[in-house]
Amino acid sequence: MNGNVEKLQKKLLTHPLYAELDSVANLRVFMAHHIFAVWDFMCLLKAIQRIITCVDVPWRPSRYPTDMVRFINEIVLGEESDVDQNGVATSHYELYLNAMTEMGVDTAPIKEYARTLDEEIMPPAVRAFVSRNLALARSGDVIRIAAAFFYGREKLIPGMFERIVETLEREKVNAPSFIYYLKRHIQIDGEEHGPLAEKCLDLVCRTAEHRDRAETEGVNSLQARWELWDRTLDAIRKTGGAR
Repeated sequence: MNGNVEKLQKKLLTHPLYAELDSVANLRVFMAHHIFAVWDFMCLLKAIQRIITCVDVPWRPSRYPTDMVRFINEIVLGEESDVDQNGVATSHYELYLNAMTEMGVDTAPIKEYARTLDEEIMPPAVRAFVSRNLALARSGDVIRIAAAFFYGREKLIPGMFERIVETLEREKVNAPSFIYYLKRHIQIDGEEHGPLAEKCLDLVCRTAEHRDRAETEGVNSLQARWELWDRTLDAIRKTGGAR
């Protein structure tokens, strides 16, 4: 792994945002912003699925290795049709929306944005992050998309979410559905989706030039995440709820 990628991943695990999720008020602001990243994660995933597998009619065999097709479909299966804490089938996006409702967070903005793609609906703090990832998902650049998906998401998420869970449990913030969502991702991304995403990236990076492009995208994706956390932290502090 590129040294810059590894440094940025470690740096993101020390972001001051996590420590500020110590109250229901602060968590509500965070969730109202973070749900947009949950949505654009699905855009990146579906972009990879469209490239690697066949989702068109008439169906045609993929030009990519069958094991790669399987890796992607396994990730999609988990993200689009996992189970909630009651064993009911649900997508991770829907699981997050349910957690927002439980916490009293308005879900109307993300639902309306997903329907219309009107950027004015998004909180200003998330616009650059979401616009960047949506443009990347639409680019068709499988190397950059796979790199953003692995370095900026599946490799990173377990460590980030562990920091959030630590704060919520230490401060006894009552958010059972959200904590389930976080712990589910720590488990499934750490044990399954992360390794699968890494294998997919390895398969598409066939040359040194491909690997360089992937690592550059990894750095850019991680920097974008840091900026998202900075802006989200600013939004929390503007509410007056943080110390």
